[in-house]
Amino acid sequence: MKILVADRISPLGVEFLQKQDGFDVIEAYGSTPEEMLELSKDVSAIIVRSDTKVSKEVIAVASKLKAVGRAGVGVDNIDIPAATEKGVIVMNTPGGNTIATAELTFTHMLCGTRPIVRGASGMRDGKWERKLLKGAELRGKTLTVLGLGRIGVEVAKRALAFDMKVIAYDPYLTEDRAKELDLIKVDLKEAFSQADYLTVHMPLTDETRNIVDEAAFSSMKDGVRVYNCARGGIIKESALVDALKSGKVASAGLDVYEQEPLPEDHEFRSLENLNLTPHLGASTAEAQESVGVEIAEAIAEVLQGGRIRNAINMPSIDPKDLASLSPYLDLCQRLGAFARQAAKGLVEAIHISYFGGIADFDCVPLTRAVQKGWLAGVTGDDGVNDVNAPYKIKDLGISLESTKSSTAVDYSELIEVKTISQDKTECSVRGTLLGKGNDPRIVEVDGQAIEVRPVDKLLVVRNLDKPGIVGKLGTTLGDCGVNIANMSLSRAQDGEWALTICELDEEPPASALQALVDDPDIQEARVSSQG
Repeated sequence: MKILVADRISPLGVEFLQKQDGFDVIEAYGSTPEEMLELSKDVSAIIVRSDTKVSKEVIAVASKLKAVGRAGVGVDNIDIPAATEKGVIVMNTPGGNTIATAELTFTHMLCGTRPIVRGASGMRDGKWERKLLKGAELRGKTLTVLGLGRIGVEVAKRALAFDMKVIAYDPYLTEDRAKELDLIKVDLKEAFSQADYLTVHMPLTDETRNIVDEAAFSSMKDGVRVYNCARGGIIKESALVDALKSGKVASAGLDVYEQEPLPEDHEFRSLENLNLTPHLGASTAEAQESVGVEIAEAIAEVLQGGRIRNAINMPSIDPKDLASLSPYLDLCQRLGAFARQAAKGLVEAIHISYFGGIADFDCVPLTRAVQKGWLAGVTGDDGVNDVNAPYKIKDLGISLESTKSSTAVDYSELIEVKTISQDKTECSVRGTLLGKGNDPRIVEVDGQAIEVRPVDKLLVVRNLDKPGIVGKLGTTLGDCGVNIANMSLSRAQDGEWALTICELDEEPPASALQALVDDPDIQEARVSSQG
């Protein structure tokens, strides 16, 4: 498998990949977009930092591509929707440069509080501006942190050590977590109005773009100090220029910009109360070594069939939970395939329910396994995986809902897949694992109890509950040379229709199925197959 390292990472990361069996590592630093298209055609993975773009066109030509790894946090240079649609895993290394970026943020805060930059440059020019360079203290000031991820937390810890009051805005921050960190959770309005210092540590999304704009600055105290070592575009640059010129913002520090490199004629360069650095957040020897090795290990693990770390376009599951759930993955995929073939008419919704002990786990991998099973044989290709299955289901116009139920059931764990068609017809199948061997079983179909192994070929028959049906099935299948490996029978409660499911060694010809359907004693006869 070929791995394209398109941007320079730590030599230790490259060396790690080169030592793995079965990997051919291609180092192609500074490649043009045209060269990337050619280099990517037969690679299994691409590793980048922030320079090289993994565009939609690159992903389209990379027929063997399984994963894209970003040695760093931001993934602005990777077309995630295109990767997701193709089933390509996108991973980053959020922990590797955490300390480096937090320390740079604090460096900017200190340099914006004490005029270190002007003092140092003046000394080189022979000046002694002691009386002009009066600063301030961090102690007792209120720091607003927008975004309490890894970096935001580390910045908050350092601010507390400087005896600052720390308040935080993060939609996902809980009150308990805020108390644990010894900071105060506030809404966005309070985050702006109470800040003496403000620092942003959010990803750049549609929701966070220009979140600090003219209206935000107008609601802040006069003389506030503002910092961005996260992503350009979170703070609106034109609004910051006006705020710095007016004195609303006493000083600011930036490491990231809407356009990088920062244009030579950008107005930022002329503002004396603004300190600029050229995107140095992860530029420490320790951080570069850490993210380079971390992404190399993550890429190797994915290509070798191991766990997936820090995926951007699919949920990350705790390895212990995944180990506990793994016996259910095949069952869920088979339930999904069975449910699709049992559905009546055009399906508009799929409902998945988890009962018993299985509901205590994160069931996202199981839900995606159901979706993969459903899509098998539908999409016309073999490119369905955990990454793109939800998007392919959505593209089919099918809504999906999964719930964890506390309803008592007859099994310690039970999974139900129910389909709802446009005419509101509902069909359902339930399954579980039995015994120490975790043997998968279908235990209910449309509310009717039955026990059958979900093997690759199942003949599902609904017939009148009367003598002679089993004989008809055996004769019809025997005449065309199809062997019945096992048979399960279930009588309906009303006593009229019964359910018969046969495990088959091979699929019967269409003529045999038609003969069964034509029998007046048989309401339905179909084969449910995997794939």
